Amino acid sequence: MEERKKYKGYKPEWEIVPPPPKTFRSILKWGNPDEFKEPNERLFKLMKKTFHLDDDYFQKKVNPGLELVPEEIPCGLDEIHLDFFRSVFGEERISTKVYDRLAVSYGKTMHDLYRLRENIIENIPDLVVYPSEKEEIEKIVPYCNEHRIPIYVYGGGSSVTRGTEACKGGISLDMRLHFNKVIEFNETDQTINVQAGMSGPRLEEVLNNAQEMFGAKREYTCGHFPQSFEYSSVGGWVVTRGAGQNSTYYGNIRDMVMGQEYVTPRGIISSYGLPAHAVGPEIDEIMMGSEGAFGVLTNVKLKIFRMTKENRKKFSFIFRNWEDARNAAREIMQYEAGHPSVFRLSDPEETDLMLKLYKVEGSVLETAMNIMGYKAMQRCLFLGWSEGEKGFSKNLARKVKKICRKYGGFYLTGYPVTSWEHGRFSDPYMRESLQDYGIIIDTMECGVTWDMMGRVHEEVRKFTKSRPDTICMTHISHAYPQGANLYFIFIGKFKDKDEYLDYQFGIFDNIQKAGASMSHHHGVGKMTALWVEDSIGKARLDLFRSLKNYFDPNNIMNPGGTLGLDLREDEKRKPRFAGRIWDNPAW
Repeated sequence: MEERKKYKGYKPEWEIVPPPPKTFRSILKWGNPDEFKEPNERLFKLMKKTFHLDDDYFQKKVNPGLELVPEEIPCGLDEIHLDFFRSVFGEERISTKVYDRLAVSYGKTMHDLYRLRENIIENIPDLVVYPSEKEEIEKIVPYCNEHRIPIYVYGGGSSVTRGTEACKGGISLDMRLHFNKVIEFNETDQTINVQAGMSGPRLEEVLNNAQEMFGAKREYTCGHFPQSFEYSSVGGWVVTRGAGQNSTYYGNIRDMVMGQEYVTPRGIISSYGLPAHAVGPEIDEIMMGSEGAFGVLTNVKLKIFRMTKENRKKFSFIFRNWEDARNAAREIMQYEAGHPSVFRLSDPEETDLMLKLYKVEGSVLETAMNIMGYKAMQRCLFLGWSEGEKGFSKNLARKVKKICRKYGGFYLTGYPVTSWEHGRFSDPYMRESLQDYGIIIDTMECGVTWDMMGRVHEEVRKFTKSRPDTICMTHISHAYPQGANLYFIFIGKFKDKDEYLDYQFGIFDNIQKAGASMSHHHGVGKMTALWVEDSIGKARLDLFRSLKNYFDPNNIMNPGGTLGLDLREDEKRKPRFAGRIWDNPAW
């Protein structure tokens, strides 16, 4: 690894060895078993200083999770049910092995990773099945409904909401291996219909090579690139109402979906698949965001876009303060000259860390910033690029520069953008390296209007910074004429998962209190379910429950708290220390 050669001082033994097969660590490991990422030396020194750690502290790893997953947990399904699933999938496409069952139940929340490191196995399905065709799903859903067997669905494995946890046992459908085929490519309509297990990289590979694969006239892209792109699926994007890092231009997944098909206990539900209609409420909108609680998503028709990568115009600016930066961002989105594709604005604390990561700190660019009065821990970094038709992209980049300069933005060239692009999908690999030493990096995000953005940023940060020696970074990465998301990233040293959950729940409390949405694009799952009713109101949640009762009257689809739909009253009580203020002497 290139980064490993650049430490001048002490360097911990960051993990660079693939985890042993069948261990807990092989499940908690992000992405490619052979790929790793460690903090560069500047970030490492910042963490040591912030968390008051010396070199001796990094001599021993904390719960690395290298133990083998035990196989003593029996399958709870009767043999008659196992025989049915064998008749549908064959012996080779079902598994009762504990390792396989655990691997499809936990996602990538920090709570999941803590439990894996501590060898805690809970809420796993009794059986994993590996579908290949939708007809197989059409056979098993009615059977499971008749026999009250819960059904869970596992897509790419990058859920950060406990969305796939099998709280009631039953079966889990692992869509990765076989349920990933192209159903139809239509260049005339610029659409592609794919099975829900199609991964992001595979979808882009197909579209980028449409000329060779389908005899198309040109290359295409889906335009959906979440940070989890390499290890997420089309179905996961849709059922969580996800958004990619280029959403400001291409739109969120809700803007890309042309049609869907679900297998529900009520039957097969298909949407129109048309660009527009006025025949009642939109089925696509009803089903998107349902997170497997209404049925199994089998295939999705997506809009596709011409590949125009050669027309990208990269830009980055530094602003003197957060207010000027936000005003420039708002005007760019409301100027009606088009929208940039990548649109990322960091607050002062994140800017300080990003300048370290992007190797700007200590460079000629930082010297120029300092001379011109762009002060550390006040300045804000904005970066992005335009794309599309050549003239459009060029004109938009010119307008962006004009607006940024109007608000005092200093042009930093495209260099920071290239540095960001280099690590845009690899940053999650750093989480294991840090957690090996008790250092947690995690995220929460919400949706806000421009008018409320400053207040939400201030109120949520007030709580996050009430915990001593904690880094809290915030950025905008998905913008609209009326508002944007706020994405909070915190780094801290936590003694255990209970202390971590206290902090996480407190952030949720304060996001809700500030009036922001509880999620902008991560979904709800079971992790944020406690806050749903208070956030959206009882009447709206009752509407969701009515839909749930229609599609799934026996509650076999992703039961156990998803979206807060089937929580008991005693389960709705927040943890005792949620919202705790860390510098209060009473604690």
